[in-house]
Amino acid sequence: MTTEDADREITRWASGHPLPEPFRDISEELSHFLLVYKFGLAEIGTKIGILAEELTHRGRHNPIEHVSPRLKTTSSITAKAKRIGCPLTLDDLRLRIRDIAGIRIVCSFVSDVYTVADMLTRQPDVTLLQTKDYVAKPKANGYRSLHLIVEIPVFLSERVVHVPVEVQLRTAAMDFWASLEHKIHYKYDPAVPGALREELAAAAEDAARLDRRMERLHREIHGPRV
Repeated sequence: MTTEDADREITRWASGHPLPEPFRDISEELSHFLLVYKFGLAEIGTKIGILAEELTHRGRHNPIEHVSPRLKTTSSITAKAKRIGCPLTLDDLRLRIRDIAGIRIVCSFVSDVYTVADMLTRQPDVTLLQTKDYVAKPKANGYRSLHLIVEIPVFLSERVVHVPVEVQLRTAAMDFWASLEHKIHYKYDPAVPGALREELAAAAEDAARLDRRMERLHREIHGPRV
């Protein structure tokens, strides 16, 4: 769910649209709860936008192709809470579900993935909480991406809230593969045929080879990037 979708969903609650049952008694608190994560997405989005614009202005290679923010829906939050055994209270959700707010950064090359991650996490008000490097160590199904959980301060009228945000960094080839894999799993849930799983794994290897080749070509044409 994008930040615009979040605005619409919050508006629907305010106009009497029914909430999922676990949250019906805390609708006002839930609206504020999700707004804080929306603000966290806005903060991290601003930081990424500044990095991209500054690098472009300086005439340097801009490693960021595009950015996609998303906020989990209440049904998605509920499903994950049940899956991990998390009580459906706002305090428990805040503590145990760290990817309610997420942002995907698609980069040109594999090296850019790590460059952007480093530029972002070196900022003094960004706290790195967790790293899962599925680029260096892909998942068994072939999935590749660099996942970071970072925490950033959101300055409200009366207090400062430190909001966790999941940052996913990947190349365009990785992103294309992940999108296809998601569609296939959605269609065949819960069991993807074995032949399709094998094809997906092979496609992931092809995408990784393409990433390596494109980066090599880029360096041959433009020389080492600084």
